Amino acid sequence: MRGSNNLIGGNVMYDTTIILKKGEGRVLKSGGMWIYDNEIDKIEGEFTNGDLITVRDFDGYFMGYGFINTNSKITVRILSRKEGTVIDKAFLKMRVKNAWEYRKQTVDTSSCRVIFGEADFLPGIVVDKFSDVLVVESLALGIDLLKPVILECLTEILADDGIQIQGIYERSDAKVRLQEGMERVKGFISAPFPTKVPIIENNVRYIVDVENGQKTGFFLDQKYNRLAIQRLCRGKKVLDCFTHTGSFALNAGIAGAASVLGVDASDLAVRQAEENAALNHLEDRVKFRCADVFDLLPELDSANERFDVVILDPPAFTKSHSSVKNAVKGYREINMRGLKLVKNGGFLATCSCSHFMTPELFTKTIAEAARSAHKRLRQVEYRTQAADHPILWAADQSYYLKFYIFQVCEEA
Repeated sequence: MRGSNNLIGGNVMYDTTIILKKGEGRVLKSGGMWIYDNEIDKIEGEFTNGDLITVRDFDGYFMGYGFINTNSKITVRILSRKEGTVIDKAFLKMRVKNAWEYRKQTVDTSSCRVIFGEADFLPGIVVDKFSDVLVVESLALGIDLLKPVILECLTEILADDGIQIQGIYERSDAKVRLQEGMERVKGFISAPFPTKVPIIENNVRYIVDVENGQKTGFFLDQKYNRLAIQRLCRGKKVLDCFTHTGSFALNAGIAGAASVLGVDASDLAVRQAEENAALNHLEDRVKFRCADVFDLLPELDSANERFDVVILDPPAFTKSHSSVKNAVKGYREINMRGLKLVKNGGFLATCSCSHFMTPELFTKTIAEAARSAHKRLRQVEYRTQAADHPILWAADQSYYLKFYIFQVCEEA
């Protein structure tokens, strides 16, 4: 960190102080970690974007220490609420160790999300572990400056548990970095290594492309949702829509499905899915097709194709409040089309990965789709993201994945 007030291990008194407007800081006061630009009354002292600063309420009451970036609408992200805290390597190592110990208690750690930003009290950074490889995504300037120390701490902690990390790859190539005044970055942090990484999840083998795959290369958040559909698929005919690299389809196949069709609009994803099917010796029963799901489902309906299990795992149709209305239309249509293809007594697994599509709105949208399809739904279970993507109450953005399993019944 830069400047006398931002030297790791230096004095705890950060010279720059942000004063909130009276009545503002509602997110922070309710347990969140963000301060928006329109909540700030004044900034006292000099700073460079990315520096650690002190936050005080309008009356001088201490609120926390965080890093500042005036290029971002989220001007401050809080690292500690405890007055007198020194933000040094020991502090960061404590945060990282707590994150790792939590994963050891809650999930299979062979491949998992080790750090999940705000939910692990390290705002703006995500680290996924794929076997012996780490993939990091850094989305905020202040945490970007701390990234080398965080990764050093993580490799040390994993080594203490006998896990030697082969290499680290950075996937900080999301557009949101531009909003922080940062360049998009992608490449090796460690010495180069093979970027197609073999992993095993739920007894399914995959090759994870950490260089060219979506996000960090693989969607770990659906791990236990994929496991949940296995028991429904044995001996069944299954349709997996938006299959990406085939993860739901392969879980159906490994569970003993009679036949599985996985569909995705990306030719690259379909090729990777086919490679993963061959890796699991499932290519005879698990097939993939490159097609637009919105176009294919009506075609299957017209051909009177019906399935025992239909899985809908679409990309986020909305990434902002302003596009929610159009997203609702998309979710309603895709669920209606999917429901029409489910045999009477069969199952629909459907989800949304958008934070802006609230659980209440998603539920309402599915109900509307069921009415349009003239189907009745019997809820089997409702799930969220895997526990290595913890939901921090008061940090709403950490709760984003909604996953339903329904039995679908004909109206009678």
